Amino acid sequence: MSIITLSNLNKIYNEGTDIPVHAVNNVDLSFEAGEFSVIKGASGCGKTTLLNLLGGLDTPSSGNIIIDGVEIGKLSASNLTNFRMNNIGFVFQAYNLIPVLTARENVEFIMHLQHKSKKERKERALALLESVGLRDRADVRPGKLSGGQQQRVAVARALASKPKFILADEPTANLDTKATENLLDIMENLNKVEGITFIFASHDDRVIKKAHRLIELEDGKVIG
Repeated sequence: MSIITLSNLNKIYNEGTDIPVHAVNNVDLSFEAGEFSVIKGASGCGKTTLLNLLGGLDTPSSGNIIIDGVEIGKLSASNLTNFRMNNIGFVFQAYNLIPVLTARENVEFIMHLQHKSKKERKERALALLESVGLRDRADVRPGKLSGGQQQRVAVARALASKPKFILADEPTANLDTKATENLLDIMENLNKVEGITFIFASHDDRVIKKAHRLIELEDGKVIG
């Protein structure tokens, strides 16, 4: 059964002008629970826009996005924020860790917003850092971690809220080959062992080779 369904989805920038940009063009897609999917395509093809629409970080010009039976385009801003916090995990190209917080505190942050107890936050954060091989770096701030380690903290943080799926936008763009392989192995293991759904946007061949399903975009359209 699909957990995400996109119907006639469009995102047009500069709408109503002489040079409208169809970043996402009449896309119909669905995703099943437990997928390990990669949206691929050249830079500017609409990958990031599509991922941002999926995550409720951007609003469509037209069309519908239904996640676990909820049409997110009909949610108020506050309800969308809560829905996103409780259902969607994000891993960004730039890590987006809070520099003044330790690795553990970064992972705990979203659980604090969910009003989890201090004990539960700490236990889950440490368990997640263990799962990405960074339990021994729990009390270290991002500035003292390598790029690969920071991205693994970002994966642990994305998992902290127990989301239905994780969106990863070019997560390997700033990583060397070894760090990329390590990160992808961790994500693939989380997918296989825990059934966590991953949806990537990437033009990195190293990511594409790991995909269980490939979705190709060109000029905002699904072509494969």
